[in-house]
Amino acid sequence: MNKKKIINDPVYGFISIPSALVYDVISHPYFQRLRYIKQLGMTHLVYPGALHTRFHHALGAMHLMSLAIEILRSKGHIITDGEEEAATLAILLHDIGHGPFSHALEHSLVTGIKHEDISAKLMHDLNLHFDGKLTHAIEVFNGTYHKKFLHQLISGQLDLDRMDYLNRDSFFTGVSEGVISFDRIIKMFNVFDDNLVIEEKGIYSIEKFLIARRLMYWQVYLHKTVISGEMILVKLLERAKEIASNGQDLFASPSLHYFLSNDINENNFFSHHNNLEHFTNLDDQDIYAAVKVWTKHPDKILATLCQMLTSRNLYKVEMGNERANADRVAFLKDAAILLLGIKPDEVRYFVFTDAIQNRAYNAGVGNIKILMKNNDIVDIAKASDLSNLESLQKTVEKYILCYPRGI
Repeated sequence: MNKKKIINDPVYGFISIPSALVYDVISHPYFQRLRYIKQLGMTHLVYPGALHTRFHHALGAMHLMSLAIEILRSKGHIITDGEEEAATLAILLHDIGHGPFSHALEHSLVTGIKHEDISAKLMHDLNLHFDGKLTHAIEVFNGTYHKKFLHQLISGQLDLDRMDYLNRDSFFTGVSEGVISFDRIIKMFNVFDDNLVIEEKGIYSIEKFLIARRLMYWQVYLHKTVISGEMILVKLLERAKEIASNGQDLFASPSLHYFLSNDINENNFFSHHNNLEHFTNLDDQDIYAAVKVWTKHPDKILATLCQMLTSRNLYKVEMGNERANADRVAFLKDAAILLLGIKPDEVRYFVFTDAIQNRAYNAGVGNIKILMKNNDIVDIAKASDLSNLESLQKTVEKYILCYPRGI
């Protein structure tokens, strides 16, 4: 069977699958599951085109890896065929541990477990399945392989994961502020002292990349309506879990039912293979099917939250630099109790506060290094003449207040 396939990608054109092993990994059910998990969760509620999947994104990141390795080889850096395949597999599998609506799920069904840890465990399982052929890929992914720059291409301030998702998310949302010169940035890649660096000519493209990332966070990933949709999902899954753990009947696919009726957390997730088996059976379709059925559930709280989501009658979200006034929150809670006819201890599902953070450039964690013409290595924040680059290093925290419309 011919495994050297090409895939037509709307962002980059034709993407080649480079080897039989990569083809077999892509064909594995763990990876195929990503076809049914949207990259941007609830973002389609604001940008209707944002329906691309994590499968798309993983293939795009794999394509960028092949471009990056080609450029680094052309500059005299030795990367063997085995190392290329390992780096390709590592970037391909970097998001394999994501569940449906990752952030909502991590808050309600599988509390305290990071998708990176699940990715690592699934890669370990795949390695057993493929008779140890992913060992080098796992070393590159974990940063334990002796060529550090290969890991930096997968995880860093300027990794190929970020490069693809900014490019792809701006393409599918139509938000042009996220467009980056990915091809120019990759052409400026170099390696110095085993670290990934950017040649001086690429400074302006990097500035644009960092600013694009900041704008995409506020305009897309942390958009008020996106947050509202995610919060409703968090709350309705919390309520469903409460109902299921009380032994009440609740429609759900077997794997969703498993997580609703069991307390799965960071302490016990990896101790039973059952947990991982059920997790890899979950995708967006399990959640959507349940939500549609729950709109008619006798529990008023669950039914109301599900109706709010399916009819897109979302929470009103206020976002600001200071916490909401306690008197105002109390007033909104009283108003919600009257409006919805609920008990005081149930109002937490409808009126609540939270905080969100955004940091475009995390200086000190895998800094972006610029290779100057005189061979000096300078941090991008120092090399750039953009005064606002310093401000991109600051963590911006905003406070949100959610409550039902009509109050």
